[in-house]
Amino acid sequence: MIVPINTTQETGGDYTVLTKKTKLLLGIAGIAVFTLVLTGCSSMKGMDHSKMDMGGGNNTSTATTSAKIETLTGKEINLTAKASNLEVEPGKILPVWTFNNSVPGPQIRVKQGDTVKVNLKNELPEPVSIHWHGVPVPNAMDGIPGMTQDAIQPGKSFTYEFKADVPGTYWYHSHQDSVNQVDRGLYGSFIVEPNDKVDKDYTLVLDEWMSTGNMESMNMGKSDTGKMSNMDHSKMNMDSKSSNDTKSTDTKSTAEPKNQASMVMGDDMSMYDLYTINGKTGQATDKLPVKKGDKVRIRLINAGFISHKMHLHGQEFKVTATDGQPINNPQTLKDTLISIAPGERYDIEFEANNPGQWYLEEHGNEPRIKGMKTVIQYDGENSMTDKSDDSAALPIFNLANYGTATKSAFSSDQKFDVEKTMILNTEQKDGNTVYTINGQTYPNIPPITVKKNDTVKVTFVNQSKTEDHPMHLHGHFFEVLSKNGQPIKGSPIIKDTLNVKPGETYVVAFKADNPGDWMFHCHDLHHASMGMVTDLQYSDYKSNYKPDPNAGNKPE
Repeated sequence: MIVPINTTQETGGDYTVLTKKTKLLLGIAGIAVFTLVLTGCSSMKGMDHSKMDMGGGNNTSTATTSAKIETLTGKEINLTAKASNLEVEPGKILPVWTFNNSVPGPQIRVKQGDTVKVNLKNELPEPVSIHWHGVPVPNAMDGIPGMTQDAIQPGKSFTYEFKADVPGTYWYHSHQDSVNQVDRGLYGSFIVEPNDKVDKDYTLVLDEWMSTGNMESMNMGKSDTGKMSNMDHSKMNMDSKSSNDTKSTDTKSTAEPKNQASMVMGDDMSMYDLYTINGKTGQATDKLPVKKGDKVRIRLINAGFISHKMHLHGQEFKVTATDGQPINNPQTLKDTLISIAPGERYDIEFEANNPGQWYLEEHGNEPRIKGMKTVIQYDGENSMTDKSDDSAALPIFNLANYGTATKSAFSSDQKFDVEKTMILNTEQKDGNTVYTINGQTYPNIPPITVKKNDTVKVTFVNQSKTEDHPMHLHGHFFEVLSKNGQPIKGSPIIKDTLNVKPGETYVVAFKADNPGDWMFHCHDLHHASMGMVTDLQYSDYKSNYKPDPNAGNKPE
């Protein structure tokens, strides 16, 4: 089972490891194992194994993933990036890249105010880095190869050190060639613990994978995995990726350098046919044990490239935070979908007062969404109370009018030191689909230039016809001031990642209070790799970092 963090129990010492025991259900019940797999494993259906090297260099096999997903606490943390294999359900095994031999990587939990030191050792065949998504770290610790540090070479190590000032739900992931490396599994959750206490505190990391696709037609290189890591995502034409889109995928492959394949795709991402929660799918996903009367927090993190609409059955709940930042006086909800875009996080809380076994599941009309579900299991309840209704029409949570208004740091009609409009669009250039900001692609997009303590207003306008653009600002939080010309009516909304849907316009504002050179990009990393990236640059900041031209830095 999953072992939750008991926030009423103290842990001793500076470095404590709390393990999560995992179980894999065979039908409704069974035992979980992560299995050692050779490259010729017959359970990986649809793949040409004779052409696969599972990422272990000259070895013909790699280690099994750990049967435990650790929770690491304390002020010094050790992470190792390494290749492995993940059994997401019985008989379905994917080669992956991991932190500490698990996908997701270990949950790192620290106390507010702690100075945290994370030592990362790279045992992969390619350079890596770590970006602390949503955490306002010093610029030198942001983990962006070529901008804040050189990528960490195979066999080398790097230490990240920063003070965790702001409590909340965050995550960490590689930002070196991130469209590929995050896709392979290089991510984990990062929790800065608040002072408030709950009885059960669960973190669910959502992701999507390609279980078979058209693998047999591709030349699988040494860094390939069961996802899309053998593909050069920067050459991919992806016009849409709605999790409810049922259109077919047109996949073509051609020889590319480094054994990569370019793909021309239809307007969906249906090759991602397998959805996971914490690295498992469907009935293999761990249940979430609760006791009647428990106060339960569930932290939802989207580490994938597709938005997911999640429904908590049988419980009244509140959305208490978005991107780790609290919502003022949240109202009680029931039978409402929480739509979580790539890079976003939502905390929901409920009192366990309705005994039974209840689903927490995604809603949609495709078979693959059935993999993204888990069960809230009350103590002593051994049979399902609930029935899945993943195709039922339910209202979608609207953050723009949720909670109670209170004093805000900004207003739409105030004077700002810097104002910027970002027109987000999908365009054809030189026969390729690209994703643009104001008609340009990175690195040809002018940066937003600020000075320390400037007030900054940014207007997002999504002119793409079908694509969402979850826009992520590194190193800062911003406040959402208006949506489609209407002021925010509920609680102030403080975020670092905001999903802008086709036709939508948002106005956000922030204070330039963290000097450095920062990325500002779409967190559908396919879109970022194909141009939708700009920079936030402080004109009064000077970095001591000098990029090594031989480091192979790939910041997106």
